[in-house]
Amino acid sequence: MLVVEDSPVIQQLLSHVIGADPRLEVAGIASSGEQALRMIERAAPDVVSLDIRLPGIDGFEVTSRIMRQNPLPIVVVASDVRDLDIPMRALQAGALAVVEKPGSVARADYQTVAHHLCTQLVIMSQVKVIRHRITARPPRPATGAAPSDGAADGGLPEAAVTADGRPRRFRAVGLVASTGGPAALARILKDLPPGFPLPVFVVQHMGAPFMAGFANWLGTVSPLPVKLGEAGLVPRPGTVYVAPGDRHMLVEGGTIRLSDDPLVCGQRPSGEELFRSMARAHGASGIGVLLTGMGEDGARGLVDMHKVGAYTIAEHASTAVIHSMPGTAVRLGGAVEELPLDRVAGRLLQLTSDDMMAS
Repeated sequence: MLVVEDSPVIQQLLSHVIGADPRLEVAGIASSGEQALRMIERAAPDVVSLDIRLPGIDGFEVTSRIMRQNPLPIVVVASDVRDLDIPMRALQAGALAVVEKPGSVARADYQTVAHHLCTQLVIMSQVKVIRHRITARPPRPATGAAPSDGAADGGLPEAAVTADGRPRRFRAVGLVASTGGPAALARILKDLPPGFPLPVFVVQHMGAPFMAGFANWLGTVSPLPVKLGEAGLVPRPGTVYVAPGDRHMLVEGGTIRLSDDPLVCGQRPSGEELFRSMARAHGASGIGVLLTGMGEDGARGLVDMHKVGAYTIAEHASTAVIHSMPGTAVRLGGAVEELPLDRVAGRLLQLTSDDMMAS
């Protein structure tokens, strides 16, 4: 792996942390973005650990150039969890994760932070990043699903219409994502207009210290107001609610509930918990969207939503950075249809059009 860090002290610290993990090997250390771009050509690392504040070109520009020229898994290592503008822009540009910098060995949580950093680097080193070209083809139903009658010509998919031919009325949308999720969520939310008629619930796997900044950042790229979910809050249409760090977010009795229950699929917050609560609370009037991510979180929850008649969407492999989560949902029969990322917002707008909501 390549470490990109301008501070000699932090270079030594990261070299020590990474070198102590038998799963990782430091292939080189770059002190600037320009040096990093040169070294990538020679060292051919499996993953890049990237500082966001660099002399010369910043972390955002480094990420953009790497993803254009030599796509690699990039993990942004941030020291200030309060100022997330640059790392979030780096995620939008194609970085796969943002993690906290270990800092001083005197920190009480040094070992925990160091272990999390190494684990994320190992996971991301296994990701094969490729540049996808999103085509303009119409969406297709998920494997094993019935054809989406009329979807290709602008009509409603069969699953969006009741048995007597009337459009179905939906009440809430859930979006779940992991690796590659920040950019995917930003892509969807920026295309939902002010006044979107449903509340939107979001679960994104990310370290707890970053969640408040992540929600604030989403609010800068989306026309909709974005806030962290709070216990007892009554969801409002046209508002995005992001699960807070290290808490499950559920919808119960018309309000948001937060839970400290054990990790599900290795995650807290978990997409399984959100989707299952939506299946109970909204039944067939829910919409579930499972986006890019490693592992299986959210897949069985999407199946639960599908079983009660909800409209369920899995991101298509052609655009997912990692297709494991949505792919598992498709394999289990939990998706009404698979959609490339650039078609998701359009489908949500179609399902919540004035005609649909008035029925």
